[in-house]
Amino acid sequence: MKIVRVQYTTTPEFAPINQANIAGIVKELKEIKHPGIKYGCWLLPDGKTFMHFDQFENEAAHDLLTSLASFKKFDADLWASKLEIEPVLELLSPVASTEESWG
Repeated sequence: MKIVRVQYTTTPEFAPINQANIAGIVKELKEIKHPGIKYGCWLLPDGKTFMHFDQFENEAAHDLLTSLASFKKFDADLWASKLEIEPVLELLSPVASTEESWG
């Protein structure tokens, strides 16, 4: 299992575009219905800081996410947007959860 947390801050102007791009990823993931990917994103109270929390059954599931057309658009637009704070990626280890996992 692979658990990833990513946080970054966009400009206020780019935040709505980023939200739309994230919605595109969610739409595509719902269409492919991959059972080994759990994907979520939250907007912090400042309205421009995003936190992604993703769980993958294995590395292949993570690779599938990053190969999606919607993810590639999100990634390209994000890096072209002049971020206020660049993404910080953390790999997490599970301790306990009420949700079933693959571990």
